[in-house]
Amino acid sequence: MSYWLFKSEPETFSIDALAKMPKKTEHWDGVRNYQARNMLRDQIKVGDQGFFYHSNCSPPGIVGTVEIVRSGYPDDSSWNLESDYFDPKSTPENPRWFMVDVKFKEKFNNIISLDELKKHPQLENMAVTRQGSRLSITPVTANEWKIILGMAK
Repeated sequence: MSYWLFKSEPETFSIDALAKMPKKTEHWDGVRNYQARNMLRDQIKVGDQGFFYHSNCSPPGIVGTVEIVRSGYPDDSSWNLESDYFDPKSTPENPRWFMVDVKFKEKFNNIISLDELKKHPQLENMAVTRQGSRLSITPVTANEWKIILGMAK
């Protein structure tokens, strides 16, 4: 099993919105970065666990957990002309972008803010704590996962 951190702006898609979805499940679409796309396509698998991170808000931070319930498959928003994520170079025959399905597991009672993450010495190597890290999906080590779950209690 692998662990991940998924970033979303709460005004676009929040953990509360995920919790209200049918079966508390939704696809994680709209990723338009090749490095994150490769993780969605090749690495993130059913049963993997993820942190749900609210970004571009005050304060940004981890708000809960999700489980991967469907591995990477083509992101059909990329060939939808009406989608904000339309990409004319992506087609059903040759998809350029991928997504996974995530299922709500838990909303934390309190946000674990980016500032709190940065202050924890054992989390200094997490991508989200490093200056300039803008990827919307990043790997999390098993040790980082355990530490952060402990911070949530």
